[in-house]
Amino acid sequence: MSVLAILEQENGVLHRMSWETLAAAQQLAASLGTTVEAVVLGKGVAAIASDAALKSPAKVWAVEHDLLDAYTPDGYTIALEQLIKKASPQLVLFAHTYRTRDFAPKLATRFSSVLVSDVIAARAEGGAITLVRQLFQGKLNGEVKLSGAGPLFASVQAGAWRADSLEAGTSTVENFSPTIDAAQIRQVAEAPFREAARAVDLTASEIIVSVGRGIKEESNIAVVQELADALGAEMAASRPICDAGWMPMERQVGSSGQTVAPKMYVAVGISGAIQHLVGMKGSKTIVAINKDAAAPIFEVADYGIVGDLFEVVPALVEEVKKAKG
Repeated sequence: MSVLAILEQENGVLHRMSWETLAAAQQLAASLGTTVEAVVLGKGVAAIASDAALKSPAKVWAVEHDLLDAYTPDGYTIALEQLIKKASPQLVLFAHTYRTRDFAPKLATRFSSVLVSDVIAARAEGGAITLVRQLFQGKLNGEVKLSGAGPLFASVQAGAWRADSLEAGTSTVENFSPTIDAAQIRQVAEAPFREAARAVDLTASEIIVSVGRGIKEESNIAVVQELADALGAEMAASRPICDAGWMPMERQVGSSGQTVAPKMYVAVGISGAIQHLVGMKGSKTIVAINKDAAAPIFEVADYGIVGDLFEVVPALVEEVKKAKG
């Protein structure tokens, strides 16, 4: 009984959240005392499967079929149903993407199970799995204890697990050819869904400097931009800044914006409302600058500076420039 991680790919490239899903699978498998297996679906996925095999799963399944070349919920459901019956996993993990939301509930229903979606944490005790997901836009955490023989199904939230925690190693790749008839595919494949045409993908940024209402005026954003430039970081913002039109919506971080998990997240003048925290709490290192010592942002910060951002930020810029020579 393994933990099976479904790795999403598009045009021969693994989705960044696939690695996070594999990291979650490794953590849970260690707690359960079992192994991790990974799955890549599509046509001509041998190279991607070989890449995944370098991250130490016990096995990587390369599920190939001409009818899986373009994604359809019918094709993915049929192929994975057959594979799951063959592999007999205890738990099946997905990245919480638009594609997963499209087909995974349908797949879980095939096994008379449910999909626990958008999981932010998980633990296993005595062989029982408990998953944590957020409710009411992150105001509450709910624990879901899974029961039954399985297979059980869950999707993991972006940034909840870190891809850089993956173990390195080598494993085998096993090919699997599902039986799919063209008549079973009821959809006509269209262009992949895009949430928005973004000038920047904050999820790929290693350093992010984010600005909040403490900036006071749009013209003052230049002060924080200097810090981002000095650090080689991308600029982001909390919702009020984007709602005011001071920065484009594509740079919003939070429950109604992007969910990010950079190596360093610098929150400047951000109080730390829960709607913002859910979008960045997975960051490896969080630095907060706020004049209010009681601001909620300091509860999640690794480093906190209590002070006027208009004094702190220029001083930081000067020190960063000195350090870089």
